[in-house]
Amino acid sequence: MTTTPATSPLLELSGLPRFDAIEPAHVEPAVRSLLDALGATVARLQDDPPPPTWDNFVEPIENDSERLGRAWGIAVHMHSVMDTPEWREAYNLMLPEVTRFYAELGQNLKLFEKYKAIRNSPAFASLSPARQRIVDNELRGFRLSGAELPDDRKPRFQAIQEELAGLGAKFSENLLDATNAYSHIVTDEAALAGLPADVVAAAREAADKAGTPGWKFGLKMPSYLPVMQYADSRALRETLYRAYATRAAEIDNGYSKPEWDNGPLIKQILALRAEEARMLGYRHFADVSLVPKMAESTEQVLGFLRELAVKAKPFAEADLAELKAFARDELGLDPLAPWDAAYASEKLRVARYAFSEQEVKEYLPEPKVLDGLFKVVERLYQVRIKPDTGPVWHPDVRFFRIERDGQLIGQFYLDLYARDTKKGGAWMDSAITRRRLAHGIETPVAYLVCNFPGPVGGKPATFSHDDAITLFHEAGHGLHHLLTRVDDLAVSGIHGVEWDAVELPSQFMENFCWEWDVVREMTAHADTGEPLPKTLFDKMLAAKNFQSGMQTVRQLEFSLFDLLLHMDFDPSRQHVMDLLAEVRKEVAVLVPPEWHRFPNSFSHIFAGGYAAGYYSYKWAEVLSADAFAAFEESGRPKGSVLDAETGARFWNEILAVGGSRPALDSFKAFRGREPQVDALLRHSGMVPA
Repeated sequence: MTTTPATSPLLELSGLPRFDAIEPAHVEPAVRSLLDALGATVARLQDDPPPPTWDNFVEPIENDSERLGRAWGIAVHMHSVMDTPEWREAYNLMLPEVTRFYAELGQNLKLFEKYKAIRNSPAFASLSPARQRIVDNELRGFRLSGAELPDDRKPRFQAIQEELAGLGAKFSENLLDATNAYSHIVTDEAALAGLPADVVAAAREAADKAGTPGWKFGLKMPSYLPVMQYADSRALRETLYRAYATRAAEIDNGYSKPEWDNGPLIKQILALRAEEARMLGYRHFADVSLVPKMAESTEQVLGFLRELAVKAKPFAEADLAELKAFARDELGLDPLAPWDAAYASEKLRVARYAFSEQEVKEYLPEPKVLDGLFKVVERLYQVRIKPDTGPVWHPDVRFFRIERDGQLIGQFYLDLYARDTKKGGAWMDSAITRRRLAHGIETPVAYLVCNFPGPVGGKPATFSHDDAITLFHEAGHGLHHLLTRVDDLAVSGIHGVEWDAVELPSQFMENFCWEWDVVREMTAHADTGEPLPKTLFDKMLAAKNFQSGMQTVRQLEFSLFDLLLHMDFDPSRQHVMDLLAEVRKEVAVLVPPEWHRFPNSFSHIFAGGYAAGYYSYKWAEVLSADAFAAFEESGRPKGSVLDAETGARFWNEILAVGGSRPALDSFKAFRGREPQVDALLRHSGMVPA
């Protein structure tokens, strides 16, 4: 049966996505029909004689844009979580057309003039602050999309957008293919010494599935990370480290293919971004990137990063000196090789604090961790989280609803386990955004996606404490999207929030993973059911800032590299590895080998939205630490930071308002003042003794 747009389940947009029925073949006809519909609406409205208003101009465009965005968003989502050849082909077929359409829309001078007319009309003052912000954001978007370029230069600008979208998708696909292509079979059981039992069992299951004897290891995090952290076999650690460090690179590592090399893509992406910036009249792409962000200039961001580096580097140097001495004296690892660092760090942690991450992991079975997360949300915001039903894209995916006083607030999908068809990392994305329709409020829906180890041997999955922190982080993004009270699509939930403030709610949530009254409730030993002993938690707390200096300068290294890469760097004359080496000289203490190709897997900036914006993590961490300090100040005297009164203020002033006002205004409304860096330094243990 041939699918027509009229019969396509991808166009059933009045409720939840029809994941039980949507197939790759549905993407092209459905998306084409929605592109045509929006194009027809734009063509009609751009020449409409009556003066434009919100009702006769903005709303019709918004309605058709939302339908296109939702359907295309499903295709984007499936490309990320079920990257089969069929879904990849369907996504890549329509990506250029969707990109071209939006590029043309962003350069439409007639539309630009209509928005300007609304901005300059007497009626603008009577619009709600949220709608005023939407109009201002649209005008800014037109300028950044090249609407003011001469007509003869617009086609080139459009071509750049189209090419960048394709290169970003290819970068991500190359990385996934290179990661999936590698496997290492261990046949000597002695080489598994030190590895946790669940990791060994998962490796055995992977080998059985592949029809090979022994134990199969790969480069996905649930397999790779435990080897680096626990394997006593230095040879095994080195083997996997070299494979991981040279993914999607030009280096012949025995498993990669030349067509997966992301190096040429990086050069093309940087050159195109620089050309785009010049066309718009900016010095460089970093300036373009900062226009819609909180930070005022690249100089301000560089100053922020370098000031933090000056404070953090002495702590990082002390961390490294201690690690090297321990590795030499206790483990006989001298010099400390790159594939020894995580292993030696774990041994040092055990020696200093008398516990291992693996010991903690036994107390964090998935059902208890989820229950603990939900209880935090329920206590802070006086809501209920319940299991729900809806079509899903994979049997592992679960679905939940959030209610308050019996009223539905929002719903979310939870896709926790790593798969070969799923891109790495963890993220939140919007499936449906809250908005007001004629029949009432359309409630928001979010995707929460992680790459944790799944259940092994019929037992529930167990998570590391870092996994739990990641889950809380993504839940924070989800709450930002789901607890909005804004009814206008373009600034509802996470939409319209400055990129360098969008990590505030997510990083804020991480702090609860270090609170005893939270951790106590989310732990039960996988075998005995006993909760985590307080003595073990105290050791975790004492170790909380273990190597925080090294971790901080590593993030600053990535942030500075990203920013400088998008400033005066010329990919035709310089090599990205040379710039990275310069940055490392300035801030790093632990320097990888020269053959390590970190940029080739830096998806955040080459295949995500973080180009010249990776600094956002540290920038927002200042905000999130300071925001959490408000809960410490109000809750500690009462015996718990789970303070509903402060939670209500955080919801009202941060989460509820979404992008309807500047993030700094929201922060000041919550905190009563400008953000301060003190809480971040204190939480990170980087306060001079």
